[in-house]
Amino acid sequence: MLRPIKRTSAKDNALYRPLTSEERKYWVAFNRVPSVGRARIQLLLSHFGSLEEAWKASEGALKAAGLDTRSVSAVTATRGKLDPDAEMAAMERLGVQAITWEDAEYPRLLKEVYDLPPVLYVKGTLLPEDERSIAVVGTRRPTAYGREAASQLSTDLARSGVTIISGLARGIDAIAHRAALEAGCRTIAVLGNGLDITYPPEHAGLAAQIAERGAIVSEHPLGTRPEAKNFPRRNRIISGMTLGTLVIEAPEDSGAIWTVRHALEQNREVFCVPGSIFSPNSLGTNELIQEGAKLVLSYKDVLEELNMAGVGEQLPLAALFTPADDTEAKLLGTLTYEPLHIDEVGRRCGLPMATVSGTLAMMELRGLVKQVGGMSYIRTREVAATYGAIG
Repeated sequence: MLRPIKRTSAKDNALYRPLTSEERKYWVAFNRVPSVGRARIQLLLSHFGSLEEAWKASEGALKAAGLDTRSVSAVTATRGKLDPDAEMAAMERLGVQAITWEDAEYPRLLKEVYDLPPVLYVKGTLLPEDERSIAVVGTRRPTAYGREAASQLSTDLARSGVTIISGLARGIDAIAHRAALEAGCRTIAVLGNGLDITYPPEHAGLAAQIAERGAIVSEHPLGTRPEAKNFPRRNRIISGMTLGTLVIEAPEDSGAIWTVRHALEQNREVFCVPGSIFSPNSLGTNELIQEGAKLVLSYKDVLEELNMAGVGEQLPLAALFTPADDTEAKLLGTLTYEPLHIDEVGRRCGLPMATVSGTLAMMELRGLVKQVGGMSYIRTREVAATYGAIG
């Protein structure tokens, strides 16, 4: 069975208190030092009481605090070329703030993670209600089924008061972010590079919208390139900020599987949308379900598993998603979540092509169906069986 692994939280040894602006710049400075991460930051805090004192300490004092020779050399080298005040000024020009694990704004769920990042760079705003969040991840090359599942589930979860968190990547990530934005709700993107760089570059507009409606987050200083090694570790933040991870279409070697591994280590829930046994895109998700991940057929499965069923009210959609007449009901009874060409729709319904084409156009405007390319359509929602033609 797929079970979360209990872990001791690193926060047990951390000192939590409000930081002054003077102290904060030294957290940012140490975040530039290679080989100095969570464990060594805790050593320095325990020994010196603040990172300001640690930054000003001699090499001998740093060794006495528990740093090895390599780490001491890295601190010395960074101090010689880094101006903490200039670093803070550069962040301010870009509208980026740095929050640390000693700040109240630091995500509470992330404080429970063993390997929590000492500093988070944030563009936008993190809110307490973002604790009610779900990670939505999956392949960068989704099928029409995966795109629709990601869009519908993200929309429904967002409208239920859940913040959607993902990684701004192509494919499922971007679909999840856009769905939350189009629903007028919050979403957060966690990057594997500095916040002065948008990756992939074609998502610059999407990133700007996310920063306005939610936040863009990274543990990496400004200027950090989107190197491949950054993304598996980035995924621990995506899962760590959330109550659970929802996987939609993930091949066996998908990066989404890394997020699942982190989620289990962090004692978080894992949810998967089932897929075709013939689709390579669904091999990873189907195997996770076999191992015990929660199978998801609708957003309610996620909310109920997390005891969040009453977290928010769905927007009033019933009227929009009811067929207007028997013709619409017949078309809905024919369409599924797999693409079907308009010619085949007409043949199965026994309706004139002009009627099928015009009715589908009106139904698409109301969100009942969607054209997914090549004059092929899918249904986008379950609807009330108001008309007898729905069989």
